[in-house]
Amino acid sequence: MIEAAMIWNEPNNKSHWDPEIDPDWRLFSEMAIAAGQAIKEANPDLPRVLGGMSPIDPGFISNLKERGVLDHVDVVAVHGFPLDWNLWQIHEWPAKIDEIRAVTDKPIWVTEVGISTFGAEEVQVWGLNRTAELLIGQVPKIHWYSLCDLPRAWEATTRHREAEGSSYYRHFYMGLLREDGTPKPALKEYEKYAAEMGLCQWFHFEDHRLDDAVAWMKRLGVKYLRTGLSWADSFRPNALDWFDRQMEALSDFDVTVTFCFTPEHRGIAPHHTSPPQVKEEFAEFCASMIRRYAPHTSAGSAEKEVLEAL
Repeated sequence: MIEAAMIWNEPNNKSHWDPEIDPDWRLFSEMAIAAGQAIKEANPDLPRVLGGMSPIDPGFISNLKERGVLDHVDVVAVHGFPLDWNLWQIHEWPAKIDEIRAVTDKPIWVTEVGISTFGAEEVQVWGLNRTAELLIGQVPKIHWYSLCDLPRAWEATTRHREAEGSSYYRHFYMGLLREDGTPKPALKEYEKYAAEMGLCQWFHFEDHRLDDAVAWMKRLGVKYLRTGLSWADSFRPNALDWFDRQMEALSDFDVTVTFCFTPEHRGIAPHHTSPPQVKEEFAEFCASMIRRYAPHTSAGSAEKEVLEAL
């Protein structure tokens, strides 16, 4: 079941939105408003989540608020990786949440938080327990990133790549499962929190890890998940077949589905981080996915209860 729709991913991170084309987020705001309106028209009961910001920046939220974006979303999301990439310490999590609460009364979800095993697997164990201690009960939704390590043969979604030095390679060690599918020590610890702390797991097009990931999530007792449907992938041959397979496999979980990634031929620049040439095309992609996987019913839906319970 889709419980929420997220509009983009990390829009204030240049690995996901091009700041040279859109330095003040005007184009992003126009696109997000169009998408929010289209999602609401497709299913007015479905919560709309503003793509998780990284870094956590109240100024970014204030900017989007002034541009009217917050009138078209129901939830604001944040991402944090204080043991890997952020310039703040893990014990600052409550303060970071409060910074965003100070500029919006929208519910705040933590839709990505994680710790890599790049340095040592024991660090992930400690960090997982400390994250759970700091965040469970403080925000309505927490998505641990991630279940699976990123295969080394793939590329991490970042514009910096090897120029980041060791920071780039941390992208490949964020999972609770190693690339070969064997569990890391933190997996057993995560099981204690699985009902209260969901997962964020991105699946690539025709991802070979899908079925094993679903089996692991059911074994662990995971209740809710965040993943994505790529606008860029929608132009691949057999895209709908893959989307159908992915969403059917995840049907036993409450899914926050993220819509992002500009097709190269539909961007102002030929890159997945580019603002689209026509914002309505992205909005229609979002709406079409909602109509396909979370159609509105006249009797209402369980998704509406997500916000009413916050």
